[in-house]
Amino acid sequence: VQLQASGGGLVQPGGSLRLSCTASRTIFNTMGWFRQAPGKQRDLVASVAWLGNANYADSVKGRFTISRDNDKNTVYLQMNSLKPENTAVYYCNRISTPSLMAARPLDSWGQGTQVTVSS
Repeated sequence: VQLQASGGGLVQPGGSLRLSCTASRTIFNTMGWFRQAPGKQRDLVASVAWLGNANYADSVKGRFTISRDNDKNTVYLQMNSLKPENTAVYYCNRISTPSLMAARPLDSWGQGTQVTVSS
């Protein structure tokens, strides 16, 4: 499956962005959004199962919302109250389990989309 992430950009602290991840076919797996800041490992920040059950990392809980439109083969990440430390390249992927601690990515990585939070 091919996954294309989009929607990143430059935003001021406190601002919002909505990321999209479109798949080349229907995906029944749980989907996840990952991010990788410069010099840091890639971390899973949110997951959403086929029926919409979502899990979040503590660092984004209450500010980020993950959702999916199965008819459009698309997963979204609504990011509100953005902080400079949210600056990273964001990636989407199918994951092995909804659990953020146990999940592993199932596909090769796409290009991701750059999110920069800066004044």
